[in-house]
Amino acid sequence: MRISILATVLLAGLFVQAQNVDVRVGVLGLFRPHELSLSPVAASALGVHAGAESVVLEASSGVKIAHIRVRGDKVEIDVGAGARVLRASEVTVSSRENGPVDFLLAVPGKITRHYRGTLAVRTVSAALTAVVTMDLETAVASVVAAEGTVDGPPEALKALAVAARSYFAAGKGRHRDFDFCDTTHCQFLREPPASASAAAQASSTTRGLVIVFQSISQSVFQVADRSQPIAAMYTRSCSGRTRTPAEVGLPTASYSYYAVECKYCRQHPSRWESRLSDKDAATLGSSNEPSRLRLGRRLGWSAVPSNSFVMRKEGEQTVVRGVGQGHGIGLCQAGAKAMAEAGADFREILAHYYPNTAIVTLGGTGQK
Repeated sequence: MRISILATVLLAGLFVQAQNVDVRVGVLGLFRPHELSLSPVAASALGVHAGAESVVLEASSGVKIAHIRVRGDKVEIDVGAGARVLRASEVTVSSRENGPVDFLLAVPGKITRHYRGTLAVRTVSAALTAVVTMDLETAVASVVAAEGTVDGPPEALKALAVAARSYFAAGKGRHRDFDFCDTTHCQFLREPPASASAAAQASSTTRGLVIVFQSISQSVFQVADRSQPIAAMYTRSCSGRTRTPAEVGLPTASYSYYAVECKYCRQHPSRWESRLSDKDAATLGSSNEPSRLRLGRRLGWSAVPSNSFVMRKEGEQTVVRGVGQGHGIGLCQAGAKAMAEAGADFREILAHYYPNTAIVTLGGTGQK
């Protein structure tokens, strides 16, 4: 559905103000770590600050790793195998100039990830909470690398980049101690990709672009007031038709979404089957996303990959058969890939999955 010419003219003068070009992401929280290890990447030097004390981690100095632990209600950082131990309510990490820096953060024996930004670590509920403040575009590229498919066509990855950026721009404050987490609860985020990678290119070529809602049910004089970035949801694959939040039991957002046909997923459904105990199955409702999420947090997301399914009792278990992967709302990545391969550009893909929207520059003016 298209907006009127006058509405388009009004939107051409729209100014979408970027309140903050950085995002605060809580990382590695899924592990509820009591210990973290910190080290610089390559030639970088890390300025580590604990209260009034500071120390530099740098490979060339021979002091290149620090261990961060919970000590009561304090954070303890051990530098150089006990050579120096600092304690404070919060430990922060930055470059020598107090700016962003590349570093490795690990949960020993479990996972190591590379980040670029500044780091703050504090104790929350007897565990370490690590928050990386990173540039918006670094965050977007990292999400595209984590959420996108390796063989995704460039236009499909661009569409994902714009959706991810819109989510960051509009969805702040999802957690008490930071804005976003690095899991699928918010957006899956790994390390920043190489500048020549497809994910980084998708971010850089769409730099600053976000999706805004255009409500054509309003008068054209109200369009600009309602045109704010939407916290764009997206899914791995739908069941042939995307859903609205209301259809799956989720609260309605400022952008109502629309159920749109997805030709690719209708013709190539992603089918799955799981077996659950009767007790677990009793907690699950078809087209009820909150119940699926609760079960996924306990059993893993592969237990019930989507909210489009039917259940049948078989002996002592319940067989669950369904189609799709994810909540089925907004951009369908499988469908976007097919549209891109058929020649659609990222604007056409986004217009299909987010009806009544436009693409504007965050912190700039006008449609793009």
